[in-house]
Amino acid sequence: MAFSALIVLATCLVSQVLAHGGVVSYTIGGQTFTGWQPYNDPSSQSSIERPYSKPATSSQISPSVQQTISCNNNGQASAHQLTTSVPAGTQIVAHWSQWTHAQGPVMVYMAKCPGSCTAANSATLDWFKIAETGLISGTLPSGVWGTGQVMDTLSYTTSIPSSLAPGEYLIRHELLALHQANTPQFYPECAQLTVTGSGTKTPSGSYLVKFPGGYSASDPSININIYTTEAASTTTYKVPGPPVWNGQ
Repeated sequence: MAFSALIVLATCLVSQVLAHGGVVSYTIGGQTFTGWQPYNDPSSQSSIERPYSKPATSSQISPSVQQTISCNNNGQASAHQLTTSVPAGTQIVAHWSQWTHAQGPVMVYMAKCPGSCTAANSATLDWFKIAETGLISGTLPSGVWGTGQVMDTLSYTTSIPSSLAPGEYLIRHELLALHQANTPQFYPECAQLTVTGSGTKTPSGSYLVKFPGGYSASDPSININIYTTEAASTTTYKVPGPPVWNGQ
């Protein structure tokens, strides 16, 4: 009987895990790159994507455990980390195998590494946002959100700013799930890029944040209940984090 109960509990937990998701691959300039596979043996993996935690542990990150919020890991590259070269202006598509939360924004950040990104701790870098999709239409509880589009297409497309200066960068895709009242869940994953081209621009000042530190649990866009009477008629939402840097 006890064994049967454990089987039932394990099945429920697996179902909850599978309700979430992480980036599983990238399409960059028409080429597909396999992402990190959190359930596989890490010692045998090589990918441009940095390792991230199994959904069963901390794929969802709350403000109380923000030390892992930069790339959903300890900040380090994998033992066999890869980096791919990409010209500035190139389109990047991140792919998920599953996603089930329709309410919340999508954000994409980049961070320049001081040298090789493989040697860089993601928690020490300065991050800038290159794309975001929040509430597209409708109201907070029932409208069309960025994460709702990810749920429908299992992908998100953005482009590296064409004016970005060459160098070693991390790119960070993040989904923020708001389906639980006042209980935000962050799902970030990172990959390593070598940006090429003749660009000369890099962001500064208010465009830059660190993770941890870039978000506050008291931010009304993060600590939010989308099911209140007021929310039912609210048609605007400010995506958390810094403004989007468009390359100027």
